[in-house]
Amino acid sequence: MSMTTEALELHQPLLSVRDIDKSYGGLRAIDGVSLDIEGGEIVALVGDNGAGKSTLIKMICGALRPDGGEIFLRGKAIAFGSPKDATDAGIETVHQSLGLVDTLNVPENVFLGREKTFRVLGLFNQLDLSAMREETRKLLERFGISVPTLNEPVFRLSGGQRQTIAISRLLLSEPSLIIMDEPMAALGVDEGRRVMDLVVNLRDQGIAVLMISHNLEHVFKVADRIAVLKNGRLVGVVATSDASRESVVSMITLGTA
Repeated sequence: MSMTTEALELHQPLLSVRDIDKSYGGLRAIDGVSLDIEGGEIVALVGDNGAGKSTLIKMICGALRPDGGEIFLRGKAIAFGSPKDATDAGIETVHQSLGLVDTLNVPENVFLGREKTFRVLGLFNQLDLSAMREETRKLLERFGISVPTLNEPVFRLSGGQRQTIAISRLLLSEPSLIIMDEPMAALGVDEGRRVMDLVVNLRDQGIAVLMISHNLEHVFKVADRIAVLKNGRLVGVVATSDASRESVVSMITLGTA
């Protein structure tokens, strides 16, 4: 049964997805999924390939429109027409491609599309590189992010450092929810640990994280709750502290909670 707007207002999770559907022709990619995300928590979204994880997050971040169901943000129904609508509402997404420009340095990537400028002789706009560098430094310090130098083009940074820079870009808008698609994929042990530390730091500063991951070791280290999808349906949502790896694997493979 769908939760009414009145009931949602009694307790307002940061984000509520209710009975959401998405089909491609005769294929039901998402089938009646309902999920809550509280402010300042990490929810891991897991499931086999084709379970519907990417489709679900694309609907939450405005990249796809659901065929049915509703999405509520702080108890109010929303309908995003584009990813920009979601960004304006405080929902940011880090895709696996990261969206960095390799030839630009760290501050230039952090402020990409939101560059700071000043007027020269009252006529021409010029990039305020020093202001961008200083704000980037403060931002990285706030979230405990370490990079060897801010002046190097990002193609010279490691995979984990590039991942943290991609996340840092989103923090300028002070989002309430960050969606991450496989943030630790293809990273070594040490780099994966640094990204996990950043994810926990985000949560500790009140930012909710919805994270797709195939790595259950990472999931059990950082997630507060685990949501399992199979064939477009939500199998269940479990508190990480109450679950075992075996029980989650069973949910993924058998589709039973």
